[in-house]
Order: sequence, then structure tokens, then C-alpha cells
Amino acid sequence: MPTVEWAGVWQFTLGTVERPATKYRPRAVRGPRAIRVPRGAGRSQVFAPCAYVAPSAPPAPSSAMELCLYEDADAQRLLCYLVAEDGQDGQDGQDGQDGQDGERRFHVSDGQGKPIGTIRRIPPSGKLFKHTWRISQPGHPEIAGRNQWSGHHVKRLAKRAVGNIVPEVLNAVTGMGVDETYGNASAKSRTLEWVSDGDVVMVSESVKLITIKKDWLDRRLAFAFAVLGDR
Repeated sequence: MPTVEWAGVWQFTLGTVERPATKYRPRAVRGPRAIRVPRGAGRSQVFAPCAYVAPSAPPAPSSAMELCLYEDADAQRLLCYLVAEDGQDGQDGQDGQDGQDGERRFHVSDGQGKPIGTIRRIPPSGKLFKHTWRISQPGHPEIAGRNQWSGHHVKRLAKRAVGNIVPEVLNAVTGMGVDETYGNASAKSRTLEWVSDGDVVMVSESVKLITIKKDWLDRRLAFAFAVLGDR
């Protein structure tokens, strides 16, 4: 399947499905793991690749994390890579060690080694909540990735529940629940709104669907977040 231009992508997912299963196609058609752009609908829907996920190799430095993003399926043209600060990992379920303040920081650079920005994983403020995220892109206000249900919204709904926590609230805040798409009872996708200076810049549902809202966001930072995963 032809690769689409990554810089103008507005919506994407991370995975291997090129053509989803339908009643006319009992099994999904799969390809290499990639950032994929949904196009079409129904029987004609496809997920076209725009950046490929593959193991780190030169010209990425030895400090780069295990997985990098490439412009081609053969992993010859490096698009960007991540370097975890202080030896943190945070990739593929390996959490690594937190920094002294509990944050995990990941610096993103382009294929020539020029810094693109930094992604920070912020520890939760309380037991009810999960971690949040921050993205720093030079020349723009910081982007905060927060639970869609947070702060007074959760408190208000939880109070109304009177001991019976509303399932939607529990799912949104903790990320736990039943994921009907994947049949996984312990990995419900949570929705994050990524806000900068009062404007929604991006909305993410785990890595299953990420939507860019502002054109100034460097897509490579959004791709890098997808590689990290909302864990």
C-alpha cells in the first residue's frame, strides 16, 4: 500500500491493519507496524501507512530508544527517534525508572538529530487518577494531555453516584473497563484532550485513534506519543 505524506496527517492510528475485516472479508489484511491514516469507509476502508515503526539503527544514535519511526517500509530513511532521559525506558511495557520528581521525559529528534520537542509523562495527583502528559514544542505554549473527565467533573459525577461509581467515569479516569473492540477487560482506552493555551490541539483514544486539531502541531511529536503508548 502506498505511503502517504506524514506532515499533513489529521487523524491516525498505530497498528498493522491495512484493510479491516468485513462481512465480505473474514480476515483483516495486515502489513508492517506503522502509523496509519484511515481512509474511506465500509468495504473500501483502508489504513494507509505514513510512518513505519522499526528497531533503532544508524543514523539514530546509540542512545535512541528501541523503536524509531521511518519514512519507508525498509527502515532506511529515519523520520524521528526518542531518547529517554536518565536511562528511562517506558516502551513496550518496560517502565524503566522514574526521575527524581516521578516524571519520565522523552526527547524527540528528527532524522538529522535536530530536536523537535519533549514529551513528559506526569505521575497522577491521586489514587483515583492515572498519569497525564505534556508535550513541549519550540515556539509554542506547552501542550497538556489530560483525562477527558477530570477535576470538578469527576467529583460532581462521583458524588451523584453515591457510592455506585458510574462506569463511564471509572473508565475515563482510570482507563479500566471493557474494551469491546479488542475484547480486553483490563485495557479500556481512555480519551485525553491535549490543550495548549486554552485550545484543544489533539485528542487521543489511547493509540487507537489520535486526531490532530491544530495544524501547528508537529506530527512527529504525536507519532512519538503513539510509539510510547498511553501506559
